Amino acid sequence: MSVAMEEQVNMIKLEGIHKRYLLKHAVNGIDLEIRRGRIVGLLGPNGSGKSTLLKMMAGLIHPSSGTIQVNGREPDVHNKHQVAYLPEIDHLYGWMTVKETLRFISGFYRDWQADKAAEMVGTMELDVNQKVRNLSKGMRARLKLIAALARQVPLVLLDEPFSGIDPSSRAKIIRSILREFQSDQQTIVLSTHSVSESEPMFDDVIFLQQGRVRIYDSTENLRAEHGCSLESLWERVYG
Repeated sequence: MSVAMEEQVNMIKLEGIHKRYLLKHAVNGIDLEIRRGRIVGLLGPNGSGKSTLLKMMAGLIHPSSGTIQVNGREPDVHNKHQVAYLPEIDHLYGWMTVKETLRFISGFYRDWQADKAAEMVGTMELDVNQKVRNLSKGMRARLKLIAALARQVPLVLLDEPFSGIDPSSRAKIIRSILREFQSDQQTIVLSTHSVSESEPMFDDVIFLQQGRVRIYDSTENLRAEHGCSLESLWERVYG
């Protein structure tokens, strides 16, 4: 396969990726290719390297060694027009309303789709005039998701979008991800511990352990090979 054809097929390519901190080897020799048009689950216990890997894909941190290509180029701090990144931490300003928050975020991105954001606000049952500080954790999670999915970008990275939120919000977020996903244009990589609810979304799944890829295959192949759900496979891998 030529380099040009490979770039068309793969959204992300990692070769020999290591990330070392002072006292920790967070990512330990990962080789990985993620195809375009897929929703990929990034699974693993705390400390397995999920967040570090997503931050490197987003260009927020650099690997200690190895190379990363995202949509045919090396990610860096100027990568915001290629990637929408939703961090696990709550990065919203509590004193803003929902409407003000989305208007503020829209000013950073040329690819912002105001109509799509407004539609998702209605679907997510958010009050545009409510202060962010008065939203429940689940409602704040819905708002964070809108900030990521209202952009027209080839790669969406979601770090624990269901963390600590109620089942109703998880269900709404999953439905929104599936509804807004543009399979002909986008790739989504989503890290989560909520395997059972998320499983129907995933085309492919990566199991990380101690900074290494333990398993990487399509959801269909994994179910057929192991004869069980992803949740049961999680228990086998990490139990």
